[in-house]
Order: sequence, then C-alpha cells, then structure tokens
Amino acid sequence: MPLYKTLRPNSQTTVKIWKITESYEDLLESVTLKPENMQRVLGMKSELHRRGFLSVRHLLREFGYTDQDLVYDSNGKPHLKDGKHISITHSFTFSAVVVSDAVVGIDIEKQREKIGVIAHKFLDYENRYLEKEATDYINKLSVIWCIKESLYKLFATPGLSFLQHTLVIPFTMEEASTIAWIDYQEKKYSYQTTFFEFEGFTCAYALPA
Repeated sequence: MPLYKTLRPNSQTTVKIWKITESYEDLLESVTLKPENMQRVLGMKSELHRRGFLSVRHLLREFGYTDQDLVYDSNGKPHLKDGKHISITHSFTFSAVVVSDAVVGIDIEKQREKIGVIAHKFLDYENRYLEKEATDYINKLSVIWCIKESLYKLFATPGLSFLQHTLVIPFTMEEASTIAWIDYQEKKYSYQTTFFEFEGFTCAYALPA
C-alpha cells in the first residue's frame, strides 16, 4: 500500500501523500464509491485522472473516512460530514489529503519548465524578489504556484485572483516555509505556508497564521 508520507504540522492537522503505483482496476476494487462518484469516475477519459480520484479515496480511508463522508459545496470545495476541514490534490502520480481542525488548503504540482511561460499570470508582488537567472527559479515558481493554489482552495470564493488578491512573502528553498496573504475586498488574511519537494514534485499547504 503506497502511503508515501505522513506529516503532522500540528496536533490538529495531518497531511498524507499517496504515490499512485496501482492500476485503475486495483484501486477501484478496494474502495466503495457513492453512485454519483462511480458515474464520475466512469466518465473520466483519462486513466491518470481516474487513478488520482481513486487514490484520494484510499487516502480518506487512511484517515478513517469513506467516500460517503465527503461532500462538496456549490463552489466545489470539499467538506467532511464531521465538521473537520479537508483539502485534496493530485498531480500525475501523487495525491495528497490534509485534514485539520482549521481551514486548510494543499496542492501538489509536477515541476516543469513551462511554468515560466505562464508566470505572468500569477506573479505580481513576487517579481520584486524573484531572479529569473537563478538556478532555483523554476523551483520557486512551483512553490509560489502551489501556495497560491492552496490559498485559492481554502478561501473558495468566486472571483479570487492569484494575480490580484494573493501574495507570497520572500523565502528561500531551505526555509521550507513562508507567510502568504489574501487581500480581498478590503480585508487581509494571513496564512502560514509550508512547502517541500520530492521526486520532481512540489507540495505546499496553508493554514491560518
């Protein structure tokens, strides 16, 4: 069973990461899905997406939950029926779930050079400290993207823009954490974010600071 990593940022928060090595058939065989989620899986054209979706259900089981315990609101944000906060992500061959007593967001992304092409779509304040010639430029872009995606997931508010409403305070890769802000409709929200790299992927998660 490829539970890849378990992290406990604090006593109220647990992160679990799954390395997706199983076939679609093996993943499907050992979980029970709600009828609507079974239809959703069957409708996915990409087997990679199917495996990602199912691996998340395996992670839920690691937390002691089932597919029945997970519901989504009108903004697409996942919730647990017991009231705990949850965030979900998957990218290629990894998936992750974080469960916390506090509002939380998580994201995993495969590190790819092409993120530099779309950097202008999600960087504003961060351009003040990023150096395009630096050897860790792509790594830092991946971190910033993951952090902003985590903020987007936990805030779950239509109209929130990576470019206009989020910013990430300067950091080094060695620090593995930084503060990030959401500035939305004249209110500011501060979050403690943590990031790390593994096997060519970047993961970040955000909790209230």
